[in-house]
Amino acid sequence: MTSILLNRSCRFNACSLLLIMMLSTGCSSRPLVRGDATPAPSAIASNIETTRDGTSTAASPSDYKLAVANRIVEVNSTKVFIGKPQALLRSVIVIKYAIDANGSLIRSDILRSNRDRENENTALAALKKTAPFPKPATQLLKQGKIELMETWLFNNDGRFQLRTVAEPQSAE
Repeated sequence: MTSILLNRSCRFNACSLLLIMMLSTGCSSRPLVRGDATPAPSAIASNIETTRDGTSTAASPSDYKLAVANRIVEVNSTKVFIGKPQALLRSVIVIKYAIDANGSLIRSDILRSNRDRENENTALAALKKTAPFPKPATQLLKQGKIELMETWLFNNDGRFQLRTVAEPQSAE
């Protein structure tokens, strides 16, 4: 009887250890998807694919948003930081914007902010400086435009990352 209990105990411990290893592995390693690691600005240009007339090859709104985010990072490379965002960000600013069929920025509105005017202005200026954007494919347009939202993550030094292409935030 003692050997049966000991055998069950060993199996329980082995299963527990296996489960803990699986969970810790799942927490520490992530598959590389989309823009998990922000590439160097010089490498970003190759991620933006267009046809000869400048129309994006993105087939979905999320793919187009990724192309636009990469373009914003490329154009504003001196204001972008590479690496993980710090644990406590200076500002998180969410902007909703619209791009017309020609790739022109036709509207931008701040949806969320901590009222840090300097960073709000930096985010809006980065968006405006990047225009014109790649033309969205016609199937992505609704009423002649595509509306997107992007989150700007600002470190204490005033540089930013875009949530679409940012690495996971530091724990602390």
